[in-house]
Formats: sequence, C-alpha cells, structure tokens
Amino acid sequence: MPGLSGRWSTVVKAKISHLLDRAEEPAETLDYSYETQLEQLQNVKRGIADIATAKKRLQSQETNTNEQIAKLDDQARQAMAAGREELARAALERKQLAQGEMQALDQQVAQLEDQQQKLIESEKRLQAKVETFRTQKEVVKAEYSAAEAQVRVSEAATGVGEKMADVGLATQRALEKTENMKARADAVSELEAAGTFEDLAQLGPPQEDIDRQLEQLGRSSAVDEDLAKLKAELGQDAKPAPQLDAGAPAEETQRGAPAKETEQ
Repeated sequence: MPGLSGRWSTVVKAKISHLLDRAEEPAETLDYSYETQLEQLQNVKRGIADIATAKKRLQSQETNTNEQIAKLDDQARQAMAAGREELARAALERKQLAQGEMQALDQQVAQLEDQQQKLIESEKRLQAKVETFRTQKEVVKAEYSAAEAQVRVSEAATGVGEKMADVGLATQRALEKTENMKARADAVSELEAAGTFEDLAQLGPPQEDIDRQLEQLGRSSAVDEDLAKLKAELGQDAKPAPQLDAGAPAEETQRGAPAKETEQ
C-alpha cells in the first residue's frame, strides 16, 4: 500500500526530526561550525606549505640546471680550443637540453607561485571569516543562554513549563471524570425518584427465577406420577371421598348417622 507506507515514512521522519530538534543545542552547533571552519583554515595553510615546499624543490632543480648549463658551456669552449669540434658539439647539445629543462622548471615555478598567492589570499579571507564567526558565535551563545534563563524563570513564575502543562492536563482529566460521575449520579437519582427501577422490578422475575420454577414444577409432576404408581401397586383405590350435599347442614348429617345404625 503506497499510501500507507508514505504516511508511515512521513510520521517516522517527523518523529526523528522532533527528537533531533529537542536534542540539538545551539551552542554545540555553533561550536561545531567554528571547529569545521578552523579545520578548513588549517587545510588551506597546509596547502600553502605544500606548494611552498614544491616550489623550493623546483627552484633547487633550477639552480642545479643553471650550474650544469654553465659547466657544459665551459666544456664546449675548452673542446673547441683543443680543436675537438665533435666533443664541443656534444657539449652544446647537452646544454640545449638543459636549457629546455630550465624553461620547463621556470614555468612550473611560476604556476606554483600563482597557486601559492591565490591560497594566501583565500587563507586571509577565511581567517577573517573565522574571526568574525567566532565573535558572532560567542554573542549568539550569550543571547541564547540569556533567553533560555528568561524562559525558565518565566515558566517557573507562570506555571507554563512542560511539567506544569502535564499536571494541568491531568487535573483537567480528573475534573472531567468528576463531572461525568456527578452527572451519572444525578441521572440515577432522577430515575429512582420517577419510579423507573420499581417498574423494572414489576416486569417479572428474572430469567433465572423462571427457569428454577419450571424445574421445580417438573420435579413435582414426576413425584405425583411416582405416587400414583405406588398406590396402584399396593391396591389402594384412588376413589375420591364422598362429598356432602351442599344443601344439608353439617350438624344434621352427624345426628342422622346414629339413627340409621339403630334401625338396622
């Protein structure tokens, strides 16, 4: 899912940037920048020293070549004076080669001299830049320290610091929970005053009570069946007892019973 991965990448980068921003200290950043500029200045100075060394080495070669040219010139003169023209020609040929080498050395020395001058100018400008930055760095560090101290004092006085902000949020959540609980208590009291809970109680027994009553009824029916079977096995009649006439009083019935026995 490109969209989800892109959002995740953005969130991760934002978190890292936030952590880096909190970890970054302006004073440390300024000091690091100043040290970097000093390193660059030292590199320029080393470059100037290297060029100067190379130029000195070429100049030494030029001196040796000049001496060789003078020596070859003298040898050619001596050979001609001795009537040895071929030897004089050989000396002059070597002199020509030495003079060509001398011209190449002169060009290289001139190039190194030009590079050295450019590096010297760069070193002067960089030196001035480093000195200016060092002054500005100390000023900025002092201003930041003063501002940071002022912020700490203001936060301590007004309670706007990070810890106080967390305490304020916790207090706000506690107040909200308290208000919700009070509203719930008021709602319960209102329902109780309106008799809502009594109406709910009159709706009937809970489902568990119904199940228990049905179970008891089933057990009672099973007991009646077992009792009937037991009577049948013992030969007992299950005839109902004689019922009295609804119109005859109970006392007359009791008095009439002995009279019938006498007649018999």
